[in-house]
Amino acid sequence: MPDPSQAPADPGASVDESQLEELITEAQIVLPVELSALANRCAQALGLNAALIYLVDLQQRLLVPLDEALEALSVDTSQAGSAYRTVSPRVTDDGDDVVIWLPLVDGAERLGVLAVRTAPLDGPRMRRSRILADLLAMVVTSKRSYSDWIAARTRTATMQLPAEMVRAFLPPRTIGSKQCVSTAVLEPAYDLGGDAFDHAVVKQVLHTMILDGMGHDLASGLATSVAMAGARNARRSGADLPDLVGSVDRALTQWLPDHFCTGVVCRLDADAGELRWINCGHPPPLLIRAKRVLEGALDSPPQPPIGLYVEAAPPARQVHEITLEPGDRVLLYTDGVIDARDANGVEFGLERFTDFIIRASAAGERPAEVLRLLIQAILDYQHNNLPDDATILLFEWHPQHVMDRRHADRPDA
Repeated sequence: MPDPSQAPADPGASVDESQLEELITEAQIVLPVELSALANRCAQALGLNAALIYLVDLQQRLLVPLDEALEALSVDTSQAGSAYRTVSPRVTDDGDDVVIWLPLVDGAERLGVLAVRTAPLDGPRMRRSRILADLLAMVVTSKRSYSDWIAARTRTATMQLPAEMVRAFLPPRTIGSKQCVSTAVLEPAYDLGGDAFDHAVVKQVLHTMILDGMGHDLASGLATSVAMAGARNARRSGADLPDLVGSVDRALTQWLPDHFCTGVVCRLDADAGELRWINCGHPPPLLIRAKRVLEGALDSPPQPPIGLYVEAAPPARQVHEITLEPGDRVLLYTDGVIDARDANGVEFGLERFTDFIIRASAAGERPAEVLRLLIQAILDYQHNNLPDDATILLFEWHPQHVMDRRHADRPDA
């Protein structure tokens, strides 16, 4: 198949720069419900025929068009889904036109796909399609933070109030930089209790946290929400790990004295690979290196859950440290992940959990796709009826200078 990037440009595929400038300015104030029309006008200004935005649903099973008259597409079985899963373009024939399916990505997070219709397909049109996808990804990101309509379009069931509250506090599913990436999934998507996750990048440091609140009700969600707010408040004030956990201890003790959370709070220096963490009564993190789990590498003596703060004698939080190797992956999870049971009462289990991660990673799947596949496997195992929240957070360290050196050492480089 000829490479479209090497094909000569079609002189008729001109770009209306003044119209494109007007549309980019309009994008700043356009209503979310008007994004479909805007995408089409931008496509035509770029010499393309049409464009349609699809956003992934909350459980990453469907790609939902912003055009309400059209049907959703399967993430697992469609060409659009293939572009989403692999974060790379796919091309399909559609009569006289071709459709280019391009991933919509905000930083490290997959938002959905853009369908661009054009004919013929050549290098300039492919480049313009990529530019359009990048532009619309930024527009979608700026709109979805305040758009109930976009939130509703990406839901396939009614959201329960505790889940609505917790999700209001959650960060994007995936964040990252050239040196590290962190990604998370959380189920049941529409009926959460007390599970939550948080991650953020501050300069060269990746901060991650997973929480499991006592119980499975609105108060549990409130406790984890207070814990996340307390952790962010302390982190943004420059607190180190012990002070951060202490701040959350005091916040829960003051505002919700009858509730507590187990959790793990981590801090990764992405320049040096130095990982520091505190485990507060939670299952220990797992370290995956060279396609195997290093048994006990991140185990630590038990410490009290967060929220059991005693004013007279606050717990002395012990910080643990390890230096990661390039390519290492660290897994944080709640017990609902391994406690899921099939129809015969057999647990999903830790071995099955880690084996799935290792196999998917060995197959070349990106961290976000590994977790998408894993949480669906857990739901299928439990027949979509999880008795407890199941949350997984995976972060990976891949320092850029090491990757660059490895590439330079390749014979074909």
